[in-house]
Amino acid sequence: MTVDILVVGAGPTGLALALEAHDHGARVRIVERRPDPFRPSRALILHPRTLEVLRPLGVTDAVLERSDTAPAPVLRLGSRAVESRLAGFALPETAFPHLSLVRQTDVEDVLTRALAERGVRVERGTELLAARDGGRNASAVLRSPHGTDEIHCLFVAGCDGPASTVRACAGIGWHSRPYAVEVILADLDLASASSHPGPSGAQVFAGRDGLVFLFPLGEQAAWRLLATRAADGGAGRDFGQPGPAVPQAELQRLLDDAGAQTLIERLAWSARVPLRCGLARRFRRGRLFLAGDAAHNYSPATGQGMNAGIQDAVNLGWKLAFAAGRAGVGSPVGPGDDALLDSYEGERRPAAHRRLLLTHTAFWAEASTGRIPSWLRGVAAPRAAPFVPALLERRRLVAEAVRVVSQLRVNYRHSPLSVQGSPPLRGAPRPGDRLPDATVSIGGDPQRLHQLLAGPGVHLLVQRDADPPPQAATGAQVTVLRLANSPGRGLVAVRPDGHVGFQCGAADPVGLLRWLTLVGAAPSSPRPDVIAGH
Repeated sequence: MTVDILVVGAGPTGLALALEAHDHGARVRIVERRPDPFRPSRALILHPRTLEVLRPLGVTDAVLERSDTAPAPVLRLGSRAVESRLAGFALPETAFPHLSLVRQTDVEDVLTRALAERGVRVERGTELLAARDGGRNASAVLRSPHGTDEIHCLFVAGCDGPASTVRACAGIGWHSRPYAVEVILADLDLASASSHPGPSGAQVFAGRDGLVFLFPLGEQAAWRLLATRAADGGAGRDFGQPGPAVPQAELQRLLDDAGAQTLIERLAWSARVPLRCGLARRFRRGRLFLAGDAAHNYSPATGQGMNAGIQDAVNLGWKLAFAAGRAGVGSPVGPGDDALLDSYEGERRPAAHRRLLLTHTAFWAEASTGRIPSWLRGVAAPRAAPFVPALLERRRLVAEAVRVVSQLRVNYRHSPLSVQGSPPLRGAPRPGDRLPDATVSIGGDPQRLHQLLAGPGVHLLVQRDADPPPQAATGAQVTVLRLANSPGRGLVAVRPDGHVGFQCGAADPVGLLRWLTLVGAAPSSPRPDVIAGH
C-alpha cells in the first residue's frame, strides 16, 4: 500500500485536505475528474478563521497577495449610498481582522502550487468510479486517460462536490431542497452612463427583486456581477453549477433596475446557477469521509461555502494523518481510533447545521421574492439608510456579528477530543475553544502567538513556572513553547487546527499523555484500545 489517503476532488477543500494530511506525515494522492481547473470562480470571500487555519500550511501570504485585504464596499439603498470600510471593524484576536475578497481560482492555484512544491501532483482527468470500505483498508477504482486502475489505501476523502460519488458509494443519505431563486453570474467590462461616474470598488445594490453585487474581481473581464433573481424552474439542472448564459440585454436591465447607472461595454461570460441547500446525514462511513460541498451545500449568503470546506479539510486532514501514522507504528487502524476519526463528524456536522440555518435566514432576506423580504429591501432599507452609519459605529455589536459570520465563534467543547485536565487553568480558553491570537514572550522577545503556532503538529504552551512536560509526551508531532510573560504552572495543548484540546492549571502528566495518545500525537503511541487492553 503506497497511499494512506486518496483525496477525490481538487477544489479548495480537497487541495487543503491534501496539504494538511501531507504536512502531518501522510502519503497522499489527489485526483480530479475535470481535465482543467474549474472556472469561473463561484466563491469570492475568505473569512478570518479560514486564513488562520491556512496559515500553518504556509500559503496565506500568497493568497493575500492576490486578495483585496481592505475592501470598502458601497451599499446602495435606493438613492442613498452607504460606505463601509471593513478595516474599521478590525478584530483584535486575529491576525486577519476582517474578510478578504479573492477569487476561488486564485485560492486553488496557490494551494495547487503548494502541493507541487511538496512533490504531490493533482491528477486531473482522473475520475472515481467506485469506492469501498473494506474494514482493514479502503479501495477505489479510478479511470484516467491511461486506463482503469484499482488502488488500496487507508482512507478515502470525498471532496467531490454536491453530486459526490464518494457519498453515493458510502450509501450516505442527503437532505436537500432547491431554492426558488437562482444566482446570475457574469464577467463584464463597464462604462459610466451619462455624467455619472462608473463604479470604482465593490458595490451592493438592494431592491425589491433581490441584491446585485459588483466586484472588481472578474476573470475574463474587469468586473464580476452576482445577482439573485426568481428561478425559472431548474428541472433536470445541475444544482450549484453554472448553466445557460444570460443575454446582455437582460443583464443591462438588471443593472438599470438596480440603479447602477452603468453600461455594459463588453460581456465576456455569463451563467444562471440554480441553487439547493443540503446536508449529508453522516460525514463518515467506515474509511470513507465527506468534506466541503460533498457534505453540505449553502446559499451564497455570507460567503460560507469555500470557507466551511477548507475548515472541514483542515479538521479532517491531521486526524487522518495521525491515524495513518499510528497504523504505521505496528498495527492497522482499529477501534481505538474511532474517537479520533468520529470526532470529525461530531465536530463539523453540528457546525455545518448551524451555518445552514444562518445562510438560509440571510438568503431569505437577501433574495426571497416574498412580500416581506421584498418590502424590507425595496422600502424599509432605503428609509433606514440614514441610520446605517450610526449603526456601523456600534463597534462591539458589529464585531460580534463579524465573529459569528466569519466562524471565529465555532467551538468543539462537546468533542471527545476536548479534555479538561486537573486542576482547570482559570482564565484560559476551554478545551474545544479556538485559541485566540495574543502577544506572548518567548525567551524575552514579544511575538504573536498564532505566528508561533504556524506549523504542523500539536503545540504545548506551558506557563512560566510550569514543570516541563514529561519526556514521554514530546516527539516529532509535539512542540513545546514556554510563555515567559504568563506566570503560573498551567499548560494548554493546542491541536493542529488551532483549537484547544487539553488544558490544566498544574502538572497533570497522566492526563496530558492520555490526551496525546487519544489524538495520535504521542511518540510511537499505541492505539487507545491497546492501552485499555493492558
